[in-house]
Amino acid sequence: MSGPLVLDAATMTRLMGPAVVTDVLAEALKAGVDPDAGPARTTVPVPAGELLLMPAAFGPFAGVKVAGVAPANPARGLPRITGSYLLLDGADLQPLALLDGAALTELRTPAVSALAVRHLAPDDRPLRLVLFGSGPQAYGHLEAVLAAREVAEAVVVARHPAGGRALAGYARTLGVLARTGTPDEVAGADLVVCCTTARAPLFDGTLVAPGATVVAIGSHEPAARETDTALVVRSEVYVEARSAAFREAGDLLVPLAEGAIGAEHVAGDLAELVTGRRRPSAGRPRFFKSVGMAWEDLVVATALYRAADRS
Repeated sequence: MSGPLVLDAATMTRLMGPAVVTDVLAEALKAGVDPDAGPARTTVPVPAGELLLMPAAFGPFAGVKVAGVAPANPARGLPRITGSYLLLDGADLQPLALLDGAALTELRTPAVSALAVRHLAPDDRPLRLVLFGSGPQAYGHLEAVLAAREVAEAVVVARHPAGGRALAGYARTLGVLARTGTPDEVAGADLVVCCTTARAPLFDGTLVAPGATVVAIGSHEPAARETDTALVVRSEVYVEARSAAFREAGDLLVPLAEGAIGAEHVAGDLAELVTGRRRPSAGRPRFFKSVGMAWEDLVVATALYRAADRS
């Protein structure tokens, strides 16, 4: 008997682009995936950083991602995020495929954001994008946003100037007017995307215009956040799932602990947006906060496995 199919990063990228991955997630939510029903992420501190264990089961498949977060790796020329994903037959839990876990994360996280952007960001004009970060997630989010919306200009705000210039240059190769900029340029943005390892707010939330959309994906720790309390208070807030957000999303948990908001401040979740049960209102910023969930990994891994089987 042959072993499980092995899918490396290059194969995964070839099999599915950002728009397809976004569609896969949307279809799963329409088919009845309940993000709140899944188990919580298990986090284990280790000397190099932390290990994350993320199991899930839905339909005929099950799976688990073991991810490593190693903060010192980039200084050594190594990826900050590592890991593997094991896809299993749901009926007998026999291994079906082993996928590059970091590549899976780099595919599904931008697609989750793009799905939120489809429902929250204006679609009647090209958008002015301000993108914080210059790592793999920033590149992935640029591509996913471009698959979801037309972008008039992309402004990259990065801690490392060389990284910011490189990402802006890459955006230009995709046909986007792009340059580096400063945090206060969120004032003119239609869409702000935060893809950083920051533990404190990146910009002044009072500058964000009513009707603009802010997406924050960089933190899954209760005390770390990329956005400030002012933005959260002003915004109509959406999350992947309330359970995960109230466990891990410092962007919301810090304002909650301060007494600036209550749990009812969350207007809706991704499933409610995708199924049309919630529609964003006008006149306020729209804020989407994600922390990454196991159901997303399973759904995308399943689609990649099926695509590989057909190719």
